[in-house]
Amino acid sequence: MRQRKETWILTFAGTTQAMQMEQYARAHGLPGRMIPVPREITAGCGLSWKAAPEEGKEILAALQTAGLAYEAEYRMLL
Repeated sequence: MRQRKETWILTFAGTTQAMQMEQYARAHGLPGRMIPVPREITAGCGLSWKAAPEEGKEILAALQTAGLAYEAEYRMLL
């Protein structure tokens, strides 16, 4: 059985926001990857960004600099 570990999740209100995030993250080498929203979370578009908890501040700072929007951030065991 795979051991669960703490994960940082960022959700988006719409698919457009999620795709903009993915494109920006790839272009700027941000850590993480796009995943379906975990069942425990309800979010608008069904897509979320997954990264290690210690990478969350770096990602949020980059999004703010780029003017990209997100819905909410979570920490959970996945």
